[in-house]
Amino acid sequence: MSSIKTITDSEFDVELEKAPKPVLAYFWASWCGPCRLVSPSVEWAADEYGDRLNVIKLEVDPNPEAVKKCQVEGVPALRLFQNGQLIASHEGAITKQGLTSFLDTHL
Repeated sequence: MSSIKTITDSEFDVELEKAPKPVLAYFWASWCGPCRLVSPSVEWAADEYGDRLNVIKLEVDPNPEAVKKCQVEGVPALRLFQNGQLIASHEGAITKQGLTSFLDTHL
């Protein structure tokens, strides 16, 4: 079972504020080919880093407020937050190795 929590705009701020550990926000779209390639790596990261990271997932089309707030210009997109503050971001496809490096650098 995945440890990724799918949320909506209305839950976004609450998820960031109540999180006792860093939060990785994964922005995706059903029509996005690269998202289908990145999703398994994000699932893996949620399981692998679950003891020190919360992972949330937002579909971009029905969640325009979070997309705007996080300045998402393309999908897939990753935003890493700590204490409610953005500390790192990545847009576009990323390999599992790239995702590991991205997370290890900031956690």
